[in-house]
Amino acid sequence: MEGKKLTRSRSNKMIAGVCGGIAEYFGWDVSIVRIVYALLSIFTAFCGAIVYIILWIVLPEK
Repeated sequence: MEGKKLTRSRSNKMIAGVCGGIAEYFGWDVSIVRIVYALLSIFTAFCGAIVYIILWIVLPEK
């Protein structure tokens, strides 16, 4: 049995598919992940943008 891998989504993609990939991995709704990401990004002085770019580079595409 092969384990799940965290990858960027090809179908649930707005910019790079990072939030879509996280939502698919955990089985969550992609809209909720995007809202939570946006709120966290705003309340942490946009550090979320740096995390998003890093995940964009590190996560392979599905």
